[in-house]
Amino acid sequence: MKQLLVAAGLVDRVTDFFATIAKWAVLFCTVISAGNAFMRYAFSYSSNGWLEIQWYLFAACVMLGAAQVLRVNEHVRVDVIYGILKTRSRAYIDLFGLIFFLMPAMTLFFYLSWPLFVQMLISGEGSPNAGGLIRWPAMMMLPLGFALMVLQGLAEIIKRVAWLNNVYQMDMHYERPLQ
Repeated sequence: MKQLLVAAGLVDRVTDFFATIAKWAVLFCTVISAGNAFMRYAFSYSSNGWLEIQWYLFAACVMLGAAQVLRVNEHVRVDVIYGILKTRSRAYIDLFGLIFFLMPAMTLFFYLSWPLFVQMLISGEGSPNAGGLIRWPAMMMLPLGFALMVLQGLAEIIKRVAWLNNVYQMDMHYERPLQ
């Protein structure tokens, strides 16, 4: 179990690295969006390339940041019952969801998105818009993000099993969203 926990810690560090990229992508996306709006309204100038880079950066925000959201236990869940359960029951529900929903879905999505990415990379497909960008960097975010989710899902499964066996301490605190 100790080797698995070491592997889970390594996955956590990889996730942190890509989360940092996602954070910077948020900043760059925002600055480019504001700059684009300023240029369009102040100087009547716009560029398809700048519009598309915003979309690419947004894809990076979502796909590279999703595993971090899972890692810090802030992902969306249906908490009608979850919030009132004891911590041990929540860990079992998490395990069930990770094993039977997250892992199969993310594995399937990776499997389906990888050939699309490879096809775009090989063909050098570009945007049909004048001044647009090549498409493979945006498409790369899909298999990369799904792979990160699979890895982080495995890490979360390891950590929860270890926690249930009293081998690993983790923060299982859950705060119901205010609605």
